[in-house]
Amino acid sequence: MTISIHSSFLPHLDPEASLAFYRDVLGFEVRLDVGHGAMRWITVGPAGQPDTAVVLHPPAVGHEFSDAERDTLLEVIAKGSYFGINLATEDLDAEFARLEAAGVDVVQEPIAQEYGVRDAAFRDPAGNLIRIQEVPHV
Repeated sequence: MTISIHSSFLPHLDPEASLAFYRDVLGFEVRLDVGHGAMRWITVGPAGQPDTAVVLHPPAVGHEFSDAERDTLLEVIAKGSYFGINLATEDLDAEFARLEAAGVDVVQEPIAQEYGVRDAAFRDPAGNLIRIQEVPHV
């Protein structure tokens, strides 16, 4: 038996902004787009990797959240300190230059981390932290 990652979930605050970011800036494929307005779920994934997906979803929808809890969750999401994802590329410098030129919200320029990886970090339109690690032969 083999276990693999099929999908991960990241909240969106503005589905159109998130769609434009993941599709147009990162170059991900749109695999599913359901709902409308604030109740919209968008599944995206890297081209050529049909078994790996990210589901962009509205936070605190369909759950029993108080207004104060919902506000707290939205504040934490906006800080980029709650949700995140790690991506990989063979050429971090080229990918970083492309993303920076596209106007992404850069958090960290490419650096070699003391734990053995070289990476960079930025935020998506909802504030989710996205790290890109340099991995040979992605």
